[in-house]
Amino acid sequence: QVQLVESGGGLVQPGGSLRLSCAASGNIVNIRLMGWYRQAPGKQRELVATITTFSSSENIDYADSVRGRFTISRDNAKNTVYLEMNSLKPEDTAKYYCKARRYGLDFWGEGTLVTVSS
Repeated sequence: QVQLVESGGGLVQPGGSLRLSCAASGNIVNIRLMGWYRQAPGKQRELVATITTFSSSENIDYADSVRGRFTISRDNAKNTVYLEMNSLKPEDTAKYYCKARRYGLDFWGEGTLVTVSS
């Protein structure tokens, strides 16, 4: 099992920034993919960004709606993935979930709420 704990959500004004963190614990060996998803009220959960680690490289994907504003990064020594969010918009308001994939199994955190409002 993999346990994921998100932090860093909160209320921010439009144009502001937030940094989300997701710490992984438990059976964390060979977690190739970690990522962020979000779910707004009344909408389906959607991909925000993922980072896949290979032996000598990594692959990063972003949703079109956040590309250029959000940055995902991973600190393997701390078993933590981050999401730096800049130029936040009201439509970024959602609960943000961390996901880890290990041997084809997906593990999810409980989520952290991000509200963008003036």
